[in-house]
Amino acid sequence: MIWFKRVLLGFAVLLLIAAAAGGVYIYRASPALDGELRAAGLLGPVTVARDPADVTHIKAQSPRDAWFALGYVHAQERGWQLEFNRRVMHGELSEVFGPATLETDKLLRTLGVVRAAERQWLTLPAEGRDAMQAYSEGISAFYAGSPQALQPEFHIVGARPGGASGVAWSPVDSLAWSLMMALDLGGNWGTEFARLSAARVLKTGELWQLFPPYPGEQPASSVDFAKLYAGLGVYRADLPGAPQKVSGRPAASTALAMAEGINDWAASLGQVDGKGSNNWVVAGAHSASGKPLLANDPHLGLSAPAIWYFARLQAPAAGSAAGLDVIGATLPGLPFVVMGRTAKAAWGFTNTAPDVQDLYLEQINPANPRQYRVPSTDTSKAEAWADFANRLEIIRVKGQPDFLLDVRESRHGPVLSDAQKSHGELIDTRKYVIALRWSALDADNQTVLAGLRANRAQSADEMVAAFAAYHSPMQNVVTADVDGGVAFKAVGKVPLRKPGNDIRGIAPSPGWEDRYDWDGWLPYAQTPEAGRAAIEAKGWWSTANQRITPPAYPFFMGQDWTVPYRYERIEQLLAATPKHDAASMQKIQADQMSPATVKLLPFLQKTLAQPVNHPLAEAVRKTMAGFDGSMRAEQAAPLVFAAWADELTRGIVGGKLGEAVFRPLYGKRHFRGTLEDVLERQDANWCGAAGCEAQSAAALVRALDRLQADYGADVGGWAWGRAHVALSAHKPFGNVSWLAPWFDVRVPTGGDTFTINVGQYWATGDATPFANRQAASLRAVYDMADPENSRFIYQTGQSGLVFSGRYRDMRDSWAAVQYRPLQMNPPAFAHQLTLRP
Repeated sequence: MIWFKRVLLGFAVLLLIAAAAGGVYIYRASPALDGELRAAGLLGPVTVARDPADVTHIKAQSPRDAWFALGYVHAQERGWQLEFNRRVMHGELSEVFGPATLETDKLLRTLGVVRAAERQWLTLPAEGRDAMQAYSEGISAFYAGSPQALQPEFHIVGARPGGASGVAWSPVDSLAWSLMMALDLGGNWGTEFARLSAARVLKTGELWQLFPPYPGEQPASSVDFAKLYAGLGVYRADLPGAPQKVSGRPAASTALAMAEGINDWAASLGQVDGKGSNNWVVAGAHSASGKPLLANDPHLGLSAPAIWYFARLQAPAAGSAAGLDVIGATLPGLPFVVMGRTAKAAWGFTNTAPDVQDLYLEQINPANPRQYRVPSTDTSKAEAWADFANRLEIIRVKGQPDFLLDVRESRHGPVLSDAQKSHGELIDTRKYVIALRWSALDADNQTVLAGLRANRAQSADEMVAAFAAYHSPMQNVVTADVDGGVAFKAVGKVPLRKPGNDIRGIAPSPGWEDRYDWDGWLPYAQTPEAGRAAIEAKGWWSTANQRITPPAYPFFMGQDWTVPYRYERIEQLLAATPKHDAASMQKIQADQMSPATVKLLPFLQKTLAQPVNHPLAEAVRKTMAGFDGSMRAEQAAPLVFAAWADELTRGIVGGKLGEAVFRPLYGKRHFRGTLEDVLERQDANWCGAAGCEAQSAAALVRALDRLQADYGADVGGWAWGRAHVALSAHKPFGNVSWLAPWFDVRVPTGGDTFTINVGQYWATGDATPFANRQAASLRAVYDMADPENSRFIYQTGQSGLVFSGRYRDMRDSWAAVQYRPLQMNPPAFAHQLTLRP
């Protein structure tokens, strides 16, 4: 008994020591929000105050010190986020995660994002260099002098800021991070490759049914893709079978689980389906106050912490740098407010999504595999060949020797098929490789200048002028000012294609024919726009990733626009209220009516009206009675509909394509347009001999089996929000079963891919197929009658420290579409820190 008591006592002492050590660590890892800190490199003292809404207000004596302090604060609050993002774009993940992330590193090294940023840095004017340099120095100063302990992610994965280089963040890294945002939002190479893949099993007419043109338009190309690629002999003769889904990971394989989430992200690059946003500006004549209103909610992949950090930057002019006073969403990695307002003007973005990426089939010289075919300038020769440009990339791999990557580039750009496994599984790489031409990699990309200049604009006209420097990714900007000015402008670079280019960038083009090369750029003055007169005549202007080119527009910008469901619903709601105010803006942002659901719902209702061979059929009929297409979190009907639509897509589209082609395409592509058109036509070519009604009935039975297995036999207990949880996944711990509950942020939500209050899910067949993974990454409303009445919210919290009460404190308000004030002059401050040189 004495021995036992001693063991218990010892165990208790150990627990107390562990608890004390944990408490000390949490205290040391928490950022200092009050008092004073020294920051070597500052030129003068800087005040860093947090208001009751937890917006960080940085007041400096020069713009240079304001940018420096923002870098310091980003490192203080989001240190791991910066480090992880730096490793991603540098292709240095495997140094920490081992060989499991090697494919992702190979892809980023092949794309050459950091190399492109280095080229862009050489031509960046001092205006941009000074800001990037000051910001990176602020990050370095935090790590050099702060007593704050590293965030737990560093310790768990065994990493240090900056890795082997020891440079936590460089000025070039900021340029590279702007390219990473362009990669996330400005990519469509995946759609081009998907057409190449599907053309192997579909006729070209069927290919346009699978990827239908924008509503009301004809296919952008008349080329017979199936015939073209078959004639060239592009495809492998020994194509592999259906891809195998890994159902789980060994419990002890934490590194593999972390890598799985990272690699899933990399595999989705080049996909724009579902990536979008909403914004609109209301002219003063259509508002209750007589002054403009502006609303914006960019839709991005949800993550914990969020990608945004809200801050105000305030500084008088100093030297050649103009004064600065701006508040809004900053992006850790960049030294300016990306979306927000100055004292007199506000602005917001949506993704334009023009075609700024083209894939090229490069033909390998059968006599010399180091060469590829180029346009022949010698009329006496049918073929001409050129050497690939080669460079050697050394990738450090934890626990293994360095990996040596031979990167090839053609005259169009990097050879993607050397780094993307899916390419090598489809095409015969002994005969062809696939190269990427992408506008954002060009040396003249100076997007960061537009961000810096927008932070000083005081009118809608000045805002449009500021964004003339914007390059990639192209964005739809709406802007408004306190004097009633309003404007819309598509900002960014769009390539022009030659008249003889019959493929028009829709699918991979023969790289040896110069008619498929780009032919200059669309001038900024000729990108789509609407000025004050046009907006006041209509009353408002909205964009939601729909086609923004007006009728008879003379330039081809692409065809893969988002279906206009959200845009049409926004237009409907804006027209329904004669005089808008901030509250009506909020109500529109909260709208969960799904026009896409409304369109398909009659087909489900018709199936339910027939005998259904399932024990839950009657209860489901009662549940679906009166369902109007509003995807509310507390209701079961949206869940039944979503499961049926998913199973129907698998049955019809998957049945037509076959598993080997269908599975890599589905998930982050919804194929809703294909499904709508097939059912409308009752197309037996897609539905099979039994017909579409039989497909619908079978899909419903499969859907109910799934729902019963997941949620039980009590249909009354089902709810869309249980399945459609907004999942802000941590990188990289979101895939690790014992870490995810701590680091992920979850909350039940309504909506779907097609609602204004968007909630995109990726029906990939995993354990959470209906989880809301891409939604409003922030919501903001700006009131130009009283800019201090502006408001914001996003889905996690300002802090990136998982132990902090500020890590997820906005979650519930975001889900309820509630807001926090966005004020330059709040009534008080909750915390105040002074940074001194």
